[in-house]
Amino acid sequence: MSITDRTDSSQSEALAFEFDLPHAPAKVWRALTEPALLSEWLLPVINHKLEAGAQFTFTAPPQPGWDGIVNCQFIAIEHEKALSWTWVVGDIDTVVRFDLSPTETGTRVMLVQSGFKSDQKRNFGGARYGWNMMGGKLLQVLEALA
Repeated sequence: MSITDRTDSSQSEALAFEFDLPHAPAKVWRALTEPALLSEWLLPVINHKLEAGAQFTFTAPPQPGWDGIVNCQFIAIEHEKALSWTWVVGDIDTVVRFDLSPTETGTRVMLVQSGFKSDQKRNFGGARYGWNMMGGKLLQVLEALA
């Protein structure tokens, strides 16, 4: 697996990652959409119902300045092809999108998180670090799936 940060160096509104995974799109889709699997590699998820417009929540241990809650809502779902949801934490209101495409060796996932404001550079950097770290966890979850 490779994780490549495709974020333009002058960019501060959207970050982009490319994941080349040695797993079929159906398997990757499961890790992106099944609550138990999503909770293993990203964050624990509550009230997850895979349908456009459905609201759900990610939770994490509270930290100074953050209650540990991420409010989300599915925007678009294209089975085994694309998935997007809002990602709202306080005044950070972004959109996370995954685009899947089959490759000869598995699946390429393009991840884009967009909507950061110019005064959210610290949050942008935190998200960049987080997605890079979560990519490694995603691979561990995929390796454990039958």
